[in-house]
Parts: sequence; structure tokens; C-alpha cells
Amino acid sequence: MPNASSWSASSPLLLLWEDSSGTRIFLSLLYAILAISGTLSNVMVIYLVFSFKKLQTTSNAFIVNGCAADLSVCALWMPQEAVLGLLPPNSSSLRSAEYRLLRGGLLSLGLTVSLASHLLVAFNRYVLITKLPSVYQALYQRRHTGCMIGLSWALALLLVPLLPGLWTPG
Repeated sequence: MPNASSWSASSPLLLLWEDSSGTRIFLSLLYAILAISGTLSNVMVIYLVFSFKKLQTTSNAFIVNGCAADLSVCALWMPQEAVLGLLPPNSSSLRSAEYRLLRGGLLSLGLTVSLASHLLVAFNRYVLITKLPSVYQALYQRRHTGCMIGLSWALALLLVPLLPGLWTPG
């Protein structure tokens, strides 16, 4: 049951729950299950798009970009959270500013690029439905699509240092 009064800013898990060992083990197990299933699902989508020529469309390029961003969360960030939930709460080496910055940066980067990819898919669908086919083909050439994907990562990398709470001491 959520209890905001028992949560502290230095809690390794990013959920507002009581800090009991049973809850920490449950959340660690949940993170592990989500990490495994999310990693496998995203890898499968990427594999399928690269394996079948028919699936290699502009929209799917943006979806693969989102899958790559989700992999940074599922394969890199979630396993760390699962392990942190199993360690003693007073483990000082895991609370270092550099480690917190790495974890926060991974999460922020993955979520920002994932959201940008969703935006790119929505805009792609909008242009496809509402504009002439010649406009769509001119806007979504291979080179332009690659630039849009690159800009989604560049924007995320520029925004990560600006996120509140990332640089504050825990």
C-alpha cells in the first residue's frame, strides 16, 4: 500500500512504497519480469522489421527507434533497479552521485526518445492520411527519416541534463 510519508529521496526504487523487505523483494521481482519481457519483446520487433523487407517502412523505422529506446530502459535500467531492491537499504556505494546520474540519465534518455518516437509515428500517420502522396514521399525520404531519428536522440541527449532532480544530492 502506498505510503508517501515513508518514502525518502534516497530510496533506490523509484516507486512510492513502504520500505519493507517484502515490498522490496516484490518490486525487484516485478522489475526483473518487466526487464526480461520488455527486452525480449523489443528485440523481437527489431528482428522482425530487419528480417522482412515488407516490414521495412518509414513508420516501422520510427517504431524500431522506439524499441531501441525501450531497450535502454528494459535491458539496462530495470535490471539495476531489480538488483538495488535486493541490496541492503544503507549500501553507500550504490548511492553515489555518479551512479545515480547514470541511472537517471539512462531512464531519462530512454523515455525521452521513446516519446519522441511516438510523436514521429503520429506525425507520419497524420501526413500520410491528410496530405497528398507526393508530399508524403518528399517528406519521408530515407535520408529525411534518418535525420528525424537522429534528431530524436540528439534532442533527448540535450534534454537529459536539464531534468529536475537529476543533479540534486540524494
